[in-house]
Amino acid sequence: MASKQSESMEQVLAELYARQPENQVRPRLEPTQRAVQILGDPQTNYRIIHLTGTNGKTSTARIIERILREHGLRTGRLTSPHLIHFNERIALDGEMVADEVFVEAYLEAKPLLEIVDAQLVAEGEARLTFFEAMTAVAFQIFSDAPIDVLVLEVGMGGEWDSTNVADADVAVFTPIDLDHQKSLGNTIAEIAATKAGIIKSDSLIVSSPQHPDAEEVLRERGQVLFSGQDFGVTDISPDGFGVRFSVQGIAGEYPHVWMPMLGAHQAQNAATAIAAVELFLGGGQRSIADEVLRQALADTVSPGRLHVIEKDPLVILDGAHNPHGIRSLREALRFHFPGRELIGVVATLADKDWAESAREFAQTFNRVIITQAPGPRALAAEEFATAFAELDIEILDVVPSAIEAVDLLRGALGDTSVGVVTGSLYMVGEVLASVRENSEDE
Repeated sequence: MASKQSESMEQVLAELYARQPENQVRPRLEPTQRAVQILGDPQTNYRIIHLTGTNGKTSTARIIERILREHGLRTGRLTSPHLIHFNERIALDGEMVADEVFVEAYLEAKPLLEIVDAQLVAEGEARLTFFEAMTAVAFQIFSDAPIDVLVLEVGMGGEWDSTNVADADVAVFTPIDLDHQKSLGNTIAEIAATKAGIIKSDSLIVSSPQHPDAEEVLRERGQVLFSGQDFGVTDISPDGFGVRFSVQGIAGEYPHVWMPMLGAHQAQNAATAIAAVELFLGGGQRSIADEVLRQALADTVSPGRLHVIEKDPLVILDGAHNPHGIRSLREALRFHFPGRELIGVVATLADKDWAESAREFAQTFNRVIITQAPGPRALAAEEFATAFAELDIEILDVVPSAIEAVDLLRGALGDTSVGVVTGSLYMVGEVLASVRENSEDE
């Protein structure tokens, strides 16, 4: 039987989810500004490292946050979406916020949010969306904690994203590519212009390597330090179920550090994270102590991102959900497992470029099992299969249940095969929850 507190959390989430969902974005910032203003502008009570980009935001945010904690700072982290539990979105000192903390903050904020709702409706506007209301409550939680610094990931875009009511001390850009074109623009330059909205007048700015069009846009907005130009990563090599690399930072050199995350792109994310911390802590004038950085990196995890869940047979979860992310996944698999057979369990969402994703998957895997993600946005497995019909790849099966698809994957894997479940963070979350539940039952 559920506890009274968990029932309260379920009720609170039901109320939040009854609002306009986060995938139905309204390009507006003013309602969130009203919400935080009526709450007393809690987002001004701590410093901010604000991240945007197309891929790599959550991993980079987690690395930044872990390094800051190793310095003894009290941290908050706001990321999206969650994999299993809603509370994953809001972390205090690296741990997801407790149900009772979220419920208390929401119930205190609710009457004030309803005032904003009423004002908006009276003006002919829609009431606060799920993401707008959730962001305002999260800012209040971080203020109440209190924290020293918030590592803040945008929901979508940047300029009109609800998180942009906060002013970045450091603005961080992970690789920008095509995704969410209906909301953000049809070209990399247009998308970069929207994302560049997180840059404020006093922001220090750091970026991963960018497409020339995105780099040009960012340079127009301020003095940007770019990976590969102003700092960088070298000597990247696979090392067990992790990666070893060296970083030439803005302020210091960090040779042969190790992180338990797969993929050369995660080393790139780490370099950007290190540069962001150097800017935050000392304006780029103070290096990070060697023992602090090594301990932080060795303890960094990013669930659902090249996440090894089983080693015999080898099964990996990865949330790649757009063509750029799938290409990064492919490079990581070839980097760590050269010459091995790759079998994918693949799914996607109906509002994604699923034909292009299919082409990228066909270049990544030797064989695939096609399935579908949970939820109303999922593309049906049979429809996704049509995108593979003309592609040069063997389809092992087409099944609507992702859990069944993973069972089929385990049966298809040989001693030298690698199984990868990918294409949707929602599916990755469903599979991860099932794996954890089964392990608890054993």
